[in-house]
Amino acid sequence: MAGPAPLSYVIYIAATPEKVWEGFVSKESNRIIFGGAELEADWKPGGAMAWVGPGPDGKAVKYVHGGVLQYDPPKTLQYTFAMGQSNTMSRVTVELVAETEATKVTVMHDQWAEADSSYAATADGWPRILSRLKTLIETGKTFKPH
Repeated sequence: MAGPAPLSYVIYIAATPEKVWEGFVSKESNRIIFGGAELEADWKPGGAMAWVGPGPDGKAVKYVHGGVLQYDPPKTLQYTFAMGQSNTMSRVTVELVAETEATKVTVMHDQWAEADSSYAATADGWPRILSRLKTLIETGKTFKPH
């Protein structure tokens, strides 16, 4: 039986693909977008990645973790995705295409397990993350996560 429907988002950011790519992969922009969480990533196929931040007890916890499947700057980034301590993986594909004065950003989050409890939170989170990324790249600042 198939899992939940893929999540798909398309936005346009007034910047070059290189600048948008940097927004997706740099530690600095991720720290801003994810409210202080640190991105730890080995940017090669098979490399591990995680967003790590302080837990309720002050100890570091992995908010999201996975592994790099494809890393082709500044065009395609693909990785597995699991929230918290879960090992139930889904897949994220980010594609960047240059437009006349912007970059078309397509995010497809698919391969969901039937009972993945992170689906609803992820569906709510992607629009917020992409909006913060767009605002950061276009203005140099962004709004705080909720």
